[in-house]
Amino acid sequence: MKKLTLIILLSLLIGGVYAQKKVLIEDYQKVIEAAKAEFDEAMKAPEGALYLFAEKHQIKGTFNLSITIHEKGKVATVFVKKNDGGSIKSQNTLKDYLMTYKFNFKMPKGNDYKFDHTFQFN
Repeated sequence: MKKLTLIILLSLLIGGVYAQKKVLIEDYQKVIEAAKAEFDEAMKAPEGALYLFAEKHQIKGTFNLSITIHEKGKVATVFVKKNDGGSIKSQNTLKDYLMTYKFNFKMPKGNDYKFDHTFQFN
């Protein structure tokens, strides 16, 4: 009985590890779409990570940013293209946060993906 319980427990643990594997996206446009969709999801109230961050740091305004992500799903660069109604302090706080952001998908090695995205905080 102990062996059966152990086998079941190990099967569940191994299954959980494989279920959390990140999806590999290879198409350039699909990587950008996935990144934008993930940012949009993070902006949703009441539990999105970006939404909660903005609430905590009192970020207001609309920020149009140019973002580059690197092969491991890490944000490599963030440049402000337009700041509409937001303070410089809020802008810099948002940029610093985004530089620590890591996406929940994999990309091909050696590629960078650059895109513009607008973040609107009320």
